[in-house]
Amino acid sequence: MTARRPLALGNWKMNGDMVANEQLMSGLLESSALLMTGGAIQAGFAVPAPYLFQAAVRLKGTGFLWGAQDCSDQANGAYTGEISTAMLQDFEAGFCLIGHSERRARHHETDQQIGAKLQAVLSANIMPVLCVGESLAQRESGQASQVVCAQVLAALTGLKAEDLVRVAVAYEPIWAIGTGKTASAADAQAMHAAIRQALSQLDAKAAGQMRILYGGSVKAANSAELFAQPDVDGGLVGGASLDVKEMAGILQAAHARAASLGLVQQNS
Repeated sequence: MTARRPLALGNWKMNGDMVANEQLMSGLLESSALLMTGGAIQAGFAVPAPYLFQAAVRLKGTGFLWGAQDCSDQANGAYTGEISTAMLQDFEAGFCLIGHSERRARHHETDQQIGAKLQAVLSANIMPVLCVGESLAQRESGQASQVVCAQVLAALTGLKAEDLVRVAVAYEPIWAIGTGKTASAADAQAMHAAIRQALSQLDAKAAGQMRILYGGSVKAANSAELFAQPDVDGGLVGGASLDVKEMAGILQAAHARAASLGLVQQNS
């Protein structure tokens, strides 16, 4: 198995306030500091844009990443309400979610727009986290793999290998986001393997190095089984990331995955 460093990212979505954010970050830093020692795993939060400064101040030097939930494909200009990658750089954002299903559905983002955003994030030396996933109707009609792999290829085709390896892919079945439903570990592995096969069409070596995360009602209780799958390299966590105990448990599962890959140092 390729030793890909596990990645666990919490997506706060449109939740939080100054007080609650401080309590959440402080609680997680206190409970999970040892897990971040030695760099065996990566972890962080996609925070609402107004709180990027708070996250940057609170998390700097802790080992945790902070990032954005979306950005513009434009550098600057008359784009009211948009956030540029230069603004993300000001806050030292480590990553940016691209193409989340809630953006695709509510804001009608197209594959072309998502690809342009991903290019902009790469150009800013920020890690893009490309979100892909299928609806329940698409899964029940047997189109899940075709739909998801098409989304992957639409966003990534044309990238050089050195850029591909800087991208993380997050598979989030739409029917499992916020519903309490979760794909079985076997189903998650099957889709992740299909995604990696699609990535190998672009570059076989890069495909083996790229991290593919599972999202969709990830919790402390199911994270260990999910992360134990050979092609599941961590998680993009929604509601559970707003709970210190839940997120700490998910980080424990990511650390166990790292240990199984021989990435944990003896003194960590």
